[in-house]
Amino acid sequence: MAAGSTYTPIATYTSGSAFSNYTFTSIPSTYTDLILVGNFGTTSGGANIALQVGNGSIDTGSNYSFTYLRGDGSSAASGRASNQAQIYIDYSAYAGNTINAVYIWQIQNYSNTTTNKTILGRANTASVGTNACVGLWRSTSAINQIKIDPQSTTFLANSTFTLYGIQAA
Repeated sequence: MAAGSTYTPIATYTSGSAFSNYTFTSIPSTYTDLILVGNFGTTSGGANIALQVGNGSIDTGSNYSFTYLRGDGSSAASGRASNQAQIYIDYSAYAGNTINAVYIWQIQNYSNTTTNKTILGRANTASVGTNACVGLWRSTSAINQIKIDPQSTTFLANSTFTLYGIQAA
C-alpha cells in the first residue's frame, strides 16, 4: 500500500454570514472519487438538503434519482424518487438553528466518462436523527462542479463544506 494521505483536500468553504447555497467549481479530474463533508446548520428546519452536479454548469434537468432512509430512534421513513432536478441527502431535514449537522457525500467515479455517477450520502443531526441516501446522476460526463442547496432556507454563518479527492489505491 502506498504511503501518504488517502484524502487530499481540494477546497474548503466557510462563510462569515448566512448563505443560500454553495457551488464548488473547477474540480480537477485527477482523483478516483470525491468526498464532500458538510458541518452546518440552517436558519429554519424542514429544508430538503439538495445536491446537484455538472460538467461546465450545474445540471438542473430531471436527470437525478434517489432512495433515502431516515430515523430518529423512535420512528423511521423511507422513499424514492426518479426524474428529479436534484438528489436529496436529507429529505425534509431539520438541521436546526445551530451548527450540529454532519453530512458526508461520496461521489464515486466522478471523472469516469463511461458510466453514470453514483452518490452515497449520510447525515447525522444531533437533535434529529440519521439519514442515508443513494443517488444517481444519469450522465456519463465527468463531474467538475457540485452544488449544495438547503432549498427553502439558508445555511447558518460559519457552516463549513470541505471537498476531498480520493486517489486510486
